[in-house]
Order: sequence, then C-alpha cells, then structure tokens
Amino acid sequence: MTDFEGKHVVVSGGTGGLGAFVVGALLDRGATCHIPMFESEIPASLPWAKHARVRATPKMSLDDEAGVCAFYAALPSLWASIHLVGGFAMAPIAETKRSDLDKMLTLNVVTCFLGCREAVNAIRRTAAGGGRIVNVSAKPAVTPTAGMVAYAASKAAVASITQTLAAEVSSEGIYVNAVLPSIIDTPMNRSAMPDADFTKWPKPTELAESIAFLASPSNALTSGALVPVYGRS
Repeated sequence: MTDFEGKHVVVSGGTGGLGAFVVGALLDRGATCHIPMFESEIPASLPWAKHARVRATPKMSLDDEAGVCAFYAALPSLWASIHLVGGFAMAPIAETKRSDLDKMLTLNVVTCFLGCREAVNAIRRTAAGGGRIVNVSAKPAVTPTAGMVAYAASKAAVASITQTLAAEVSSEGIYVNAVLPSIIDTPMNRSAMPDADFTKWPKPTELAESIAFLASPSNALTSGALVPVYGRS
C-alpha cells in the first residue's frame, strides 16, 4: 500500500512505544516522516533508525512555542501531522498537586495545541491544499475513571481541541480526528500491571493502523471524530 507516496508527515512522539509503530506503518506506505524529538539521536534499537525517509529533529521540546513554530516553518509541503507526545499520571485528587496538573496540561494540552496550530499553518502553505491531523486523547477523557482527574482533564482538553479545530478547518479539506486508546499493550504497561489480562489491551500495531488510516488520503469523510480504540478493555 503506497497511499502516502511522496507525502510528508510529522510524527511527534515518534520514538515512543506507540510512535515507533506509527512511523513504521507510515514508512511502509511511502511517507517521509519528520520526527521532532527530545533525544539527541534516534535510538538505534528502532528498526527504521537509519531509514532514508526519516528526518529527525533532535533536542526539541514540544512545549516550546518558538521551537515548534520554527520546526513547522522549515518543513517541505506538509500533508499530515500526528501528535503522540504526552504523559500520564494517576493519583487521588487529595494527593494531586497543582504541579501535577500543570505537568499534565503542558505535556498533553500545550504540545497538542502548538502542534495543531502550526500544522494548520504549514498545511495551508501547501499548494494542493488539504491535509490531515491526528491527535491522541484517551478513554478516561470520555469514560469517568477514578484517580485520574489531572490526566483525564488534560485528555478531555485534547478531545475538545480536536473537535473544535475540525469544525474550523474541515471546509479547507483539513480533517482533524483523535484516537482514544485505553491501556496500550506495551512492555512498560505490562511491567507496571503484571496481573492484568494483556490480551484485552489494544496493540501498538493495531493502533498504528487506525492512526495511519485517519491520516491518509483514503480518509475522505471523517473529521471531528473521537475514535474509541479500546480493544476489549
């Protein structure tokens, strides 16, 4: 499948547990992937670390407004921007500090907002017009989950950004959607919850397929959707 042939796609969080699979899926479809990342270099363990169509920008902080603006301004003709970077925290509200809330808002909301804003600006500079934006919210954003007030609030904001932006730019052919995973089946999550039933968790490869579709030209209809990708969890 080569539906991304010749297309440039940003994947923030591309070196993470989900992002690595998303980048792989996009490369398989012909995309050139631009990866803004905190690390100084792509981890050598990633199978696509030296792929010819990977463009990494190291030592970037995606809550740095000036840095994000400069990154998107330097891109070639942009088709899609996928925003996977974020963070997680869990604690009862009585044990949640203001700094915990601030951290969730920075990692999840600010990075999403800046990525969306600059992606819209970059896509609008594309002569052909139109493009795709995919965000990552979470199941707790729409399903009440005890002990996750700061995290859930931040991911609910991501959902709101997604739907509000979709209403603003869909007429330009820029389609904006979000996926809402539950617990993703990663080695880190398995280690943190060794007694859980891992078979019920969505797999990174499965999520990558859903994200790749929403970001693709094949998605000719869907915008403003909050797509539940829960598996059986």
